[in-house]
Amino acid sequence: MPADTGRGDSGPQDRVPRGGGPRDGGHGRHGDRGRGVPRTLAEELRTRPDDALAALLRARPDLLSPVPNDLTQLATRAGTRASVVRAVERLDRFAQQTAEALAVAPGPCPYETLRDLLTGDEGAEGDEDAEGAEEAGASGYPRGAQELRGPGGAGNAGGAGNAGGATDARGSEDARSAGDARGSEDARTAGATQPPGDGSPAGPTSGVGAPLRAEERAAIVAELPRAVATLREQALIWGGDDRLRLVRTARELLAPSSTSPSPTGLGPTVQEATSGMSPGRLQELLAAAGQSPTHDPVTAAAALAELFRDRARMSALLDGAPAGAAAVLAKLTWGPPYGEASVASPTPPVGWLLDHGLLLPSGPRNVVLPREVALHLRHGRAHRAPEPFAPPLSPTAEHDPQVVDNTAAGQTFTALATVEELLGQWETAGPTVLRAGGLSVRDLKRTAVALDVSEPVAAFWIELAYAAGLVASDGETNERYAPTPAYDDWLRLPTEERWARLAAAWLPATRTSGLVGGRDSRGRTLAALGPELDRSPAPEVRRRVLELLATLPHGAAAAPDVLLARLRWERPTGHRGAPAPTAATPGAATPGATTPGAAAPSGSAPGATSYAATWSSAAVPGAASTAASPTAASPTGEDLRSRLARWAVTEAEMLGVTGRGALSAHGRALLERHPDEPTAAESELASAQAARLLAPLLPDPLDHVLLQADLTAVAPGPLERPLAETLGILADVESKGGATVYRFTPESVRRALDAGRTADDVHTFLTAHSRTPVPQPLAYLVDDVARKHGRLRIGAASAYLRCDDDTLLAEILADRRSAGLRLRRLAPTVLAAQAPPDTLLEGLRAMGYAPAAESAEGDVLVSRAEAQRTPPRKPPAPVPEGPPVPDATLLGAAVRAIRAGDLAATAPHKPTAAAGARPETASGPETASGSRPGAGSGAGVGAGSGAGVGAGSGAGAGSRVGAGSGVGAGSGTAARGDRLPRTTSADTLATMQAAALTGSNVWIGYVNANGAATQRVIAPVRVEGGFVTAYDHTADEVRTYPLHRITGAAELAEDAT
Repeated sequence: MPADTGRGDSGPQDRVPRGGGPRDGGHGRHGDRGRGVPRTLAEELRTRPDDALAALLRARPDLLSPVPNDLTQLATRAGTRASVVRAVERLDRFAQQTAEALAVAPGPCPYETLRDLLTGDEGAEGDEDAEGAEEAGASGYPRGAQELRGPGGAGNAGGAGNAGGATDARGSEDARSAGDARGSEDARTAGATQPPGDGSPAGPTSGVGAPLRAEERAAIVAELPRAVATLREQALIWGGDDRLRLVRTARELLAPSSTSPSPTGLGPTVQEATSGMSPGRLQELLAAAGQSPTHDPVTAAAALAELFRDRARMSALLDGAPAGAAAVLAKLTWGPPYGEASVASPTPPVGWLLDHGLLLPSGPRNVVLPREVALHLRHGRAHRAPEPFAPPLSPTAEHDPQVVDNTAAGQTFTALATVEELLGQWETAGPTVLRAGGLSVRDLKRTAVALDVSEPVAAFWIELAYAAGLVASDGETNERYAPTPAYDDWLRLPTEERWARLAAAWLPATRTSGLVGGRDSRGRTLAALGPELDRSPAPEVRRRVLELLATLPHGAAAAPDVLLARLRWERPTGHRGAPAPTAATPGAATPGATTPGAAAPSGSAPGATSYAATWSSAAVPGAASTAASPTAASPTGEDLRSRLARWAVTEAEMLGVTGRGALSAHGRALLERHPDEPTAAESELASAQAARLLAPLLPDPLDHVLLQADLTAVAPGPLERPLAETLGILADVESKGGATVYRFTPESVRRALDAGRTADDVHTFLTAHSRTPVPQPLAYLVDDVARKHGRLRIGAASAYLRCDDDTLLAEILADRRSAGLRLRRLAPTVLAAQAPPDTLLEGLRAMGYAPAAESAEGDVLVSRAEAQRTPPRKPPAPVPEGPPVPDATLLGAAVRAIRAGDLAATAPHKPTAAAGARPETASGPETASGSRPGAGSGAGVGAGSGAGVGAGSGAGAGSRVGAGSGVGAGSGTAARGDRLPRTTSADTLATMQAAALTGSNVWIGYVNANGAATQRVIAPVRVEGGFVTAYDHTADEVRTYPLHRITGAAELAEDAT
């Protein structure tokens, strides 16, 4: 069972031990000193061992679709927007906060600077005073900050600058260019994030709020190595501890832009905010701050930033601020940093701040708080409330484990009975399918009434039966829903196996019944069994909820809010970028303030909505398309993942996975992992184990009921199937629960007689299956209904009605309710009707008579509805959120293929005899994207034997990672024609023979039967008969190649392998 680590399900990073400070060689920490500094992400990936590459591919499986040709292509793909968005979304809150802090730090950023951005200044004796100052500033808002309003469209603030810099959309991380531009980047941003300088602690007017407490700082320092290791493992950051770099795409997503702040709430630096300011105005700002003038705008902005970095001088400057200035700064400190104020005629507090550069204009009526000033006011912290640890998962109730298991087992009977009742109704009168697909609102209501449940619960059972493949549409012209042939097979299974089938279908299902009744993005109602109910995160959230419950002691339950708090920490970004709502930070909202997002989630900046909107615009391949906005359909405004978690708790209880809110023993078995088995077999093993644990908890079906004098029968437990089916025809269910109560009525008895049973059959059945004597009222009821049943006979003329009692026929003719049947007397004992027999039957039954249909020979016709079945149907396939996590075999094969392709693309080799060209080495020319000319655009990792990599063959064929596929024929690194080695046949043969004798590696060009050219690195073993048998490093297996298909061969340089 998964253990509660206290940090959530943080994935592969949990396998790395934690470490200490920046120089202790601890968790995820390493420096560049003493060895070559990687200039690109691809170069760093080449230094990683195979298990580190496998961890990267496991954490980001989208990088394997298709398998990259080499490490350069892997690095390029790891930097694409869609992949980075997916990776950042899956980070826990503290790892995200670490990445956000790196996005506003100078690049490359030393580890110590990153640590200081998260911990801020050390606390001092003035902490309480600082807290009081914040409260005093808040109370002074109406006086000093009325002119400074939050911008209705802060994004219109011009001139704010783009902290991330204008970059192209290339996915590769070209650190060489970044390294060359490092000086200018440091000049722009270094002042924002340097550790606090010497000076007195921040005074009452020099900070908003108190610094973090010592224990909070210690927790951040302890957990930061784990967060850095997580980011490094997933290739979101790279470089040593003295030069940490966030990949460019992540910086663009997380850094402030000209239209929105970063998730931290920080704005542009002084350099960025003054980029369009006149030189004269910059000199005025310097003079107002008491600084000496400079010769150019760049040095003026640098001098101003240097002033804002100096804590002592900043405190002195703020001490001289007029009344109300502190309130204005406090309003913008934690973000958004943009405000509305008249730059031409500001109020005195705002005017003083503008004159001294503490606020900078970003438009005619917009101002921005520079990042350096905000960090000073924040006591050096990038986040208001860093969250290094997950919220504790403590039980809110504890029960006897046996009680929990018995309660859950009892609920499994209810679940099975409900599904059987649902499909029993639909097999004779299934609802029609809407033109757009799905179940109509009217049919859903009718089904809910028939099952005696609410409409959301009915939708859950309908969707569960659909996910299990028990119900589908019949595909006829008048399309209806009906049970599938698999339903009959399911009914023949033992009780525990039937439940295991339902549970196994529920756990991985992406169809979400909780959305039924909501609205999609076009305002249309989402229907049960409709096409718009798939939500890709549902299986992951469902399983994670159960895993969290599994970490508690047996019998312990946790409240949904406790589970939600943990889930929101583990995945703070909601579905496709919608921030998960959390409790508002006290003091974030200010009376009179109109800044959007003032009440922000704890630990994230107000105004992060724009950041979420930026994320949601990134298309992620392989994600399920959702027509409805995740939050639009929620009446409570919760994000999708929170609603999925709440629904998972409710559904688990209804299905019997949990009992009284605690996970049952058979529910735990559903979560068991079997790493050595394929995914499908793993699920079957878990379901079988759950069924074995459930079986002893289930009582044996009963073969009797208790008849009572009030015309009811009590079933004290689950009944045997034949008994339940017969009793369901003979009586109506009055109540359900631990005991089911059936009621006998004239209509129910007549229903049994219509089905072909006689009065004697009914008496015999009741006597055989009752533990109590048959009450006289029930016997009289059966005899009375049987005596009247069939006295009236209906046949087809159009239709006729005959009866030996002419008085009864006269009574019917005189009844005004029979006017619609248009009856007339043909003989004293025969009436003719101008209505079909079925209509005549229903009409007379509605009048209180008990007619029977007869055949042309005069025999009674037994009316039995025919059970409908659809053609064989497959259960709906879940819609995955992305590529599945590859198993160890596939990871190993993929890493070998990438290594071999990288070797073929980068290994230096000797010039071929025919071409006489100079050697091409790993340091040869690169394209604009950072790849080398020889690295083609498709991984030719094709179908073949063994476990490995994907389906596709030939050079340039984009392959996929697939189970049961291998690194097959035609695999290799695709190459352009001018990159392939070219030698004569004689030279090729001589090179092969020499390599076979010396055991050396050879670089060859090979053209397969389809004419596709690839380059490979092989180690020849035998050369004879026009074929060379060699170990192919690219495919990681021994192969035989025809010599006439080899374009040329060249020996690798000594250091190539």
